[in-house]
Amino acid sequence: MKPVDFDDAETYEPDDGWRRVSMAGSDQFSFEWFEKPPGHSSPMHDHENEQVCLCLEGELTVATEDDDVTLERFDSVLLESNEAHRVENTGDELAVGLDVFAPGRSFDFWTDGDD
Repeated sequence: MKPVDFDDAETYEPDDGWRRVSMAGSDQFSFEWFEKPPGHSSPMHDHENEQVCLCLEGELTVATEDDDVTLERFDSVLLESNEAHRVENTGDELAVGLDVFAPGRSFDFWTDGDD
Protein backbone atom coordinates (compact mmCIF):
# COMPACT_ATOMS: atom_id res chain seq x y z
CA MET A 1 0.00 0.00 0.00
CA LYS A 2 1.25 3.51 -0.87
CA PRO A 3 -0.88 6.17 0.83
CA VAL A 4 -0.61 9.84 -0.18
CA ASP A 5 -1.44 12.56 2.36
CA PHE A 6 -3.07 15.43 0.43
CA ASP A 7 -1.26 18.12 2.45
CA ASP A 8 2.13 16.50 1.74
CA ALA A 9 1.54 15.51 -1.89
CA GLU A 10 3.57 16.91 -4.79
CA THR A 11 1.93 20.14 -5.97
CA TYR A 12 2.32 22.09 -9.18
CA GLU A 13 0.91 25.56 -9.87
CA PRO A 14 1.15 26.26 -13.62
CA ASP A 15 -0.69 29.61 -13.32
CA ASP A 16 -1.95 31.82 -10.51
CA GLY A 17 -4.94 30.04 -8.97
CA TRP A 18 -4.51 26.86 -11.06
CA ARG A 19 -3.18 24.21 -8.71
CA ARG A 20 -2.63 20.52 -9.37
CA VAL A 21 -1.90 17.90 -6.69
CA SER A 22 -0.45 14.50 -7.55
CA MET A 23 -2.43 11.77 -5.80
CA ALA A 24 -1.81 8.03 -5.50
CA GLY A 25 -0.98 6.34 -8.79
CA SER A 26 1.46 4.18 -10.71
CA ASP A 27 3.01 3.81 -14.16
CA GLN A 28 -0.32 2.36 -15.34
CA PHE A 29 -2.52 5.25 -14.08
CA SER A 30 -2.28 8.49 -12.13
CA PHE A 31 -4.69 10.86 -10.38
CA GLU A 32 -4.31 14.63 -10.30
CA TRP A 33 -6.63 16.75 -8.16
CA PHE A 34 -6.91 20.30 -9.47
CA GLU A 35 -8.58 23.64 -8.90
CA LYS A 36 -9.15 26.47 -11.37
CA PRO A 37 -10.35 30.02 -10.71
CA PRO A 38 -13.28 31.41 -12.72
CA GLY A 39 -12.32 32.17 -16.32
CA HIS A 40 -9.09 30.15 -16.26
CA SER A 41 -8.36 27.84 -19.18
CA SER A 42 -5.53 25.42 -19.75
CA PRO A 43 -3.85 25.82 -23.13
CA MET A 44 -4.97 23.57 -25.98
CA HIS A 45 -2.73 20.51 -25.70
CA ASP A 46 -2.57 16.76 -26.23
CA HIS A 47 -0.71 13.86 -24.68
CA GLU A 48 -0.28 10.14 -25.16
CA ASN A 49 -2.30 9.41 -22.02
CA GLU A 50 -6.02 8.71 -22.09
CA GLN A 51 -7.69 11.07 -19.63
CA VAL A 52 -10.89 11.10 -17.64
CA CYS A 53 -11.78 14.54 -16.29
CA LEU A 54 -14.26 14.48 -13.38
CA CYS A 55 -15.82 17.71 -12.11
CA LEU A 56 -16.07 17.70 -8.30
CA GLU A 57 -17.23 21.27 -7.73
CA GLY A 58 -18.24 24.19 -9.95
CA GLU A 59 -18.35 24.07 -13.73
CA LEU A 60 -15.72 22.98 -16.26
CA THR A 61 -15.97 23.18 -20.03
CA VAL A 62 -13.79 20.67 -21.88
CA ALA A 63 -13.21 21.63 -25.50
CA THR A 64 -11.63 19.62 -28.30
CA GLU A 65 -10.97 20.77 -31.85
CA ASP A 66 -14.41 19.40 -32.85
CA ASP A 67 -16.69 19.73 -29.83
CA ASP A 68 -17.12 20.94 -26.27
CA VAL A 69 -19.01 19.76 -23.20
CA THR A 70 -19.77 21.51 -19.92
CA LEU A 71 -19.35 19.38 -16.83
CA GLU A 72 -21.16 20.08 -13.59
CA ARG A 73 -20.71 18.36 -10.23
CA PHE A 74 -19.88 14.65 -10.68
CA ASP A 75 -20.05 14.77 -14.52
CA SER A 76 -17.06 13.37 -16.40
CA VAL A 77 -15.63 13.07 -19.89
CA LEU A 78 -13.16 10.68 -21.55
CA LEU A 79 -10.43 12.14 -23.74
CA GLU A 80 -8.70 9.69 -26.04
CA SER A 81 -4.94 9.44 -26.38
CA ASN A 82 -3.53 12.37 -28.43
CA GLU A 83 -6.91 14.15 -28.57
CA ALA A 84 -6.20 17.91 -28.44
CA HIS A 85 -8.21 19.62 -25.68
CA ARG A 86 -8.40 22.38 -23.11
CA VAL A 87 -10.25 22.66 -19.81
CA GLU A 88 -11.81 25.96 -18.76
CA ASN A 89 -13.65 27.08 -15.64
CA THR A 90 -16.68 28.68 -17.30
CA GLY A 91 -18.50 29.22 -14.02
CA ASP A 92 -18.49 32.06 -11.49
CA GLU A 93 -16.90 30.07 -8.65
CA LEU A 94 -13.75 28.06 -8.07
CA ALA A 95 -13.89 24.75 -9.95
CA VAL A 96 -12.38 21.56 -8.53
CA GLY A 97 -11.76 18.42 -10.52
CA LEU A 98 -9.91 15.14 -10.69
CA ASP A 99 -7.97 13.97 -13.75
CA VAL A 100 -7.17 10.29 -14.21
CA PHE A 101 -4.44 9.42 -16.73
CA ALA A 102 -3.59 6.05 -18.28
CA PRO A 103 -0.76 5.33 -18.54
CA GLY A 104 0.24 7.34 -15.51
CA ARG A 105 2.24 10.54 -15.81
CA SER A 106 4.08 13.07 -13.67
CA PHE A 107 4.13 16.87 -13.68
CA ASP A 108 7.04 16.60 -16.15
CA PHE A 109 4.39 16.90 -18.87
CA TRP A 110 3.98 20.57 -17.94
CA THR A 111 7.43 21.39 -16.56
CA ASP A 112 9.36 19.92 -19.50
CA GLY A 113 7.26 21.90 -22.03
CA ASP A 114 5.69 18.93 -23.78
CA ASP A 115 2.37 20.70 -24.16
